[in-house]
Amino acid sequence: MKSEFALAFKQVISDRGLPEEIILDALEEAMASSYRRSVGASNAQRVTAEVDTETGEVVIYVEKEVVEEVQDERTEVTLEEAKKVNEDTEIGALEMVVSTPDGFGRVAAQTARQVIQQRIREAERAVQYDYYSQKIGEIVTGVIQSVQHHEVTIGLSINAEGKMPRSHQIDKEYYRVHDRIRVLLLDVKETNGDPKIILSRAHRDFLRRLLENEVPEIYQGFIEIRSIAREAGHRSKVAVAALKPGVDPVGACVGIRGVRIQAIVRELHDEKIDVIEWNANAEEYVAKALSPARVLNVFLDQEAQGMPTATVVVPEDQLSLAIGRRGQNARLAAKLTGWRIDIKSLVEAVSDALYNLQNNPRYAYFADKEAESISTIEAVIAKKAEGRPIQPEEYRELQRFTERVEKGFLERRESLHEKRGARIKAALEAVPADAYDLPMMTLGLPSRAQNVLEEEGYENVGDLALQILLDMDVIEEIGGIGSSYMKAIEEALEIMIGYQPLPLDLEIEDTLTKADVDEALWKREKAEPEEDEVAADEEEASGEEESQNENEADASDEEESAVEDETDALGEEENEAEDEADVSIEEKSESEDETDVSDEEESEVESEVDTPEKK
Repeated sequence: MKSEFALAFKQVISDRGLPEEIILDALEEAMASSYRRSVGASNAQRVTAEVDTETGEVVIYVEKEVVEEVQDERTEVTLEEAKKVNEDTEIGALEMVVSTPDGFGRVAAQTARQVIQQRIREAERAVQYDYYSQKIGEIVTGVIQSVQHHEVTIGLSINAEGKMPRSHQIDKEYYRVHDRIRVLLLDVKETNGDPKIILSRAHRDFLRRLLENEVPEIYQGFIEIRSIAREAGHRSKVAVAALKPGVDPVGACVGIRGVRIQAIVRELHDEKIDVIEWNANAEEYVAKALSPARVLNVFLDQEAQGMPTATVVVPEDQLSLAIGRRGQNARLAAKLTGWRIDIKSLVEAVSDALYNLQNNPRYAYFADKEAESISTIEAVIAKKAEGRPIQPEEYRELQRFTERVEKGFLERRESLHEKRGARIKAALEAVPADAYDLPMMTLGLPSRAQNVLEEEGYENVGDLALQILLDMDVIEEIGGIGSSYMKAIEEALEIMIGYQPLPLDLEIEDTLTKADVDEALWKREKAEPEEDEVAADEEEASGEEESQNENEADASDEEESAVEDETDALGEEENEAEDEADVSIEEKSESEDETDVSDEEESEVESEVDTPEKK
């Protein structure tokens, strides 16, 4: 039959949920500490304790010096006693001997109770931190212990507590004490006391984990969640992509009759969830992100001020739906795609296109191309302004006109930028590097021409040659530089650096100056350092590999020489060497029709979403 100590020891292990070794270590450390206090032992003296978990008997081992005559029993032991522990010991040696005081077990247990409790609590905290630090980003289940204005305290397993701050709670959700709740373990921080466990139900990763639990295809790796945009308690948008052919990512997430997505909606207290299919084509992706609204056109402008902007054109009856209540739909779509979204009605987009054709010089090219259709489009817009009905064919013509102008403008601008970059690159390659070290006087130009060029900032042959290659008109427009001087400059550059005009296929409409070159060089230097570092690392690795190959070759020569010597000496053996050759559709979305939007809501929408003023 087990002793009372053994039963109490097992009970502590069961109650605390800690390994037996941790409790035993804490008990032994407390006993050793109690011995030090009881006899006044020095901290430098080694003291250990052993506890029999069955009987509760405590044995104290103390390191003492072996002497002939004991003067201090706390630190010294006789040779005869020491030999009981180690027969080979001698005078002056240090030995661990049994030094348990009479009646020490019960007295020590009383005095060491606080130390034992402290050690157990420290061990319990360490176990909690190690356990929950490995569960960061996972869903855990707990019981609500208290509800306060700023946070909710949730009891977790192994006697741990987590806090869910107000910012991580779902709006409209009511929490009651003793209710079981599922939460996302967001973070664990180590403190002097209990570990600080932060929980959340409003984080987007909570929705991600719920989807992974409900949709087996995500867990199996057939479907990937590419992006999530969430306003907890109201609405969320999830972009998914199939990683295996033949898998419908949206249908798999929604489930048969919406059974899978509805389970998540219930967990989130009727939060609306739109599941869309991710698309590598940014235009189609943005159009799907604005679901359930129907989108006519999407124009992507990478060079817009601030962040890249997607201008979305929708029918007039879809404008409120695309923007959403207080701009929520557009805001979530922007977060999901990473594009700034500017939503316009079709009539508004056409009016903006007409205004640009008539007033923006950069649209002059398309003003000439659309000269015949402008009058027709203006007539349709006037009919719309008068409140007269517009035929479907006229609506389609408005859409085609907008697409031709806006999309054509963006494509042409991109083409011009490519040609611009190609001309700058060709000009930089045509000017030798040493030309930038040659002063202007080496060209032998007339002093008046040389002075004028130097006053304009052209201090060396390279700068002058580069500008002439980019755009000769910039030099010709300088006061005092005429056609005769230009001819002399070209002849001097041809003799000095072999100047030749760039090919005609690199001609562009824009004016290029040295400032444009400096900007292009700055952008290139900013984008290429990582490539340079990679090249340097590869070159260094290549050098090390060559050096290693050379060393191996030298070693191989020495081995061959030794083999030949042995062959000559023995005359019997022959050695042979071998070389080892170095190895994812249908779109389904759970949404509500929000076509009934009041004038007040539309005014709030226009104040929160960046829609341009109607011309």
